[in-house]
Amino acid sequence: QVELAMSGGGSVQAGEFLRLSCAASGRLSGSYTMGWFRQAPGKEREFVAAFQYSGHTYYADSVKGRFTASRDSIWSTFYLQMSSLKPEDTAVYWCTAGMNLDTSTLRNVAAYGDWGQGTQVTVSS
Repeated sequence: QVELAMSGGGSVQAGEFLRLSCAASGRLSGSYTMGWFRQAPGKEREFVAAFQYSGHTYYADSVKGRFTASRDSIWSTFYLQMSSLKPEDTAVYWCTAGMNLDTSTLRNVAAYGDWGQGTQVTVSS
């Protein structure tokens, strides 16, 4: 089990940039995946992006080309860089860690075990 502490949410104008951080309580090792999900009011939680231990990244079509998932050099902090933000990106965002996920499962909320506390991102037009 790993504890995940998030930071970096806030309110911005459309077209601006935000970076979310997710600090793990310890260095993640093995076949882990750091996932990013969001939930807008009245909608289900949805996949945003994932960073796999191999370095591969995956994105929802709605954020591809605008969001970038990455990690720091010591594998303890993960980032979601969000550029060209749109009002429809407004949601609560979470980071979450899962083990031994593949491309068929990493977009699935139920595949992950440990979750950050969530952070609000609000984009106004």
